[in-house]
Amino acid sequence: MQSQKIRIRLKAFDYRLIDQSALEIVDTAKRTGAIVRGPVPLPTRLQRFDILRSPHVNKSSRDQFEIRTHQRLMDIVDPTDKTVDALMKLDLPAGVDVEIKLQ
Repeated sequence: MQSQKIRIRLKAFDYRLIDQSALEIVDTAKRTGAIVRGPVPLPTRLQRFDILRSPHVNKSSRDQFEIRTHQRLMDIVDPTDKTVDALMKLDLPAGVDVEIKLQ
């Protein structure tokens, strides 16, 4: 039988939150005896917006805004039942989006 793997992908706007969440996941998985690969930092997605300052004239005067989306990828190799239960009970910050895939 092929060994199972859990792939976890984290997304957040604040890199401090995502690093803290990744550290919690790694500690939880290692405590239950699983092997963890990662966290691997993926490229940061950058969205830029240009907005006119004036509603009528002055086309050359604009404000620029950007949104940075930071991402991390982790693999948990050969997870046990205790690992899955501990990950389900884990409480992560509100600003972190978590995608979990079982492969």
